[in-house]
Amino acid sequence: MAALCSEFGDLVQIKKQLISVISLCKERGLVHSVKWASELAFSLDPLPKNELPPPTFFTEEDAQDLDALGLAKSYFDLKEYDRAAYFLRGCCSQKAYFLYMYSRYLSGEKKKDDETVDSLGPLEKGQVRNEALRELRVELSKKHSAGELDGFALYLYGVVLRKLDLLKEAVDVFVEATHALPLHWGAWLELCNLVTNIEMLKSLSLPDCWIRDFFMAHMYTELQMIKEALQKYQSLIEAGFSKSTYIMSQIAVAYHNIRDIDQALALFNELREQDPFRVENMDTFSNLLYVRSMKPELSYLAHNLVEIDKYRVETCCVIGNYYSLRSQHEKAALYFQRALKLNPRCLGAWTLMGHEYMEMKNTSAAIQAYRHAIEVNKRDYRAWYGLGQTYEILKMPFYCLYYYRKAHQLRPNDSRMLVALGESYEKLSQHVEAKKCYWRAYSVGDVERMALLKLAKLHEQLNESDDAAQCYIIYIQDIFSCGEQLEHAEVSTALRYLGQYYFKNKLYDEASLCAQRCCDYNDAREEGKALLRQISQVRDQTESSTTDLLGPLSSNNTPIRRVSPLDLSSFTP
Repeated sequence: MAALCSEFGDLVQIKKQLISVISLCKERGLVHSVKWASELAFSLDPLPKNELPPPTFFTEEDAQDLDALGLAKSYFDLKEYDRAAYFLRGCCSQKAYFLYMYSRYLSGEKKKDDETVDSLGPLEKGQVRNEALRELRVELSKKHSAGELDGFALYLYGVVLRKLDLLKEAVDVFVEATHALPLHWGAWLELCNLVTNIEMLKSLSLPDCWIRDFFMAHMYTELQMIKEALQKYQSLIEAGFSKSTYIMSQIAVAYHNIRDIDQALALFNELREQDPFRVENMDTFSNLLYVRSMKPELSYLAHNLVEIDKYRVETCCVIGNYYSLRSQHEKAALYFQRALKLNPRCLGAWTLMGHEYMEMKNTSAAIQAYRHAIEVNKRDYRAWYGLGQTYEILKMPFYCLYYYRKAHQLRPNDSRMLVALGESYEKLSQHVEAKKCYWRAYSVGDVERMALLKLAKLHEQLNESDDAAQCYIIYIQDIFSCGEQLEHAEVSTALRYLGQYYFKNKLYDEASLCAQRCCDYNDAREEGKALLRQISQVRDQTESSTTDLLGPLSSNNTPIRRVSPLDLSSFTP
């Protein structure tokens, strides 16, 4: 923390740097980087007039290109990219060169998107390419070799390489871009999308700048290292960014990722109070409302976003979630498709559409949707998990195993992945592996409280009665101690088994207690009563013929009692 504070010691200097980079990005049409830096600058105290940074330094080349640049930028802002590029031909300044190349790139992207919307449905095969990419790569590569690219041009070169799937080269160029211009958030964000694991992150040689901490916090969230991410964001808040809505939204997303729903909901509600017309991240907020089945709140959010901007990707996803919660899955899928027409690289929409197709029992469409999600982001555990579930429906356990393993690698401490893995191993008769998975799922904190039950049933199936009983005991004690109203059928299953187990082991007091508890549940009542009658008969015989029963109890055939007796006296279901 001390190192961080020294980095962030001079918040006035950071504010000056942000104001300068906002101006630089505005001139080049990098709107998302402008927005990010502006939000961060807004969270810091205003500067007095004498502290404001001086205007951007002008070179002789900038002066020569000033009129052409002004004209081209006006066309660029109107999304007339070819026209902007035409008037920038032959300009010499770095600024004009970037805008010239960026206009050509965006022109190709716009044509590609128009063609995609016109010719392809979101699940159809085939991919329209940006035809400008190869030419741009050749031209930028020459300039790069000659060392003539500034930080912005390096960023564009990295984007072109990524779009051409030259990912290793793209990573190197983005790292170079962060060194050349550390305050350009766009380059850091592009790098985020290419880092696949913590080892790769550690291997990167990044500039020692305060913005690096924002990158690391974002990266930790992406890599599901939520504890580290929250620590980083807390350090940034303490360093002076306590008013930042960006940090608040990122913390809310982090809590969403670890399923701390109450914390995430509280933060999103606070965020909406501070920034009521915000659309960004509202799809994540709607996921939380969906999980909690908060229909009125989700309905209000959907109506509110439609009023703000009905043609935003996030709005379409929120409406899709709303219809999904009302079990109108066709309508939900339609809105997720609409989101994908607006942005084919929208990860959440692909995954959610996969879920809807699963609900509609359209497994082939679900598989395609999940595969698209993985193409967009290989770190999306929900898509890998969704593929595993789809192949489970298709009764293809080897495929399930592959996809659940992928999901587990991304979320090693998520009990749902481990339970799914255990079920796959069980279906493949790999019982040792299945047991390990179930026990690990219980150890990391079983969200759905199913791991011990499945482990107990597996032991029961394999005639490992002592181990099965032990699992059932822990399961029942966990359920009753939490005071949760869970499915009675599962508790009664455990009590029935334990009743019989204790009876066979001649532990009649424990068997009697389990049998009495069974009578609390409709599906186990008759069995409980029958067991109580059996215990009563045995006890009557014991009283009449004590010596006959004491002999076998002291013999070598007595079962070894490895399981401690179940004490349910203090618990009530």
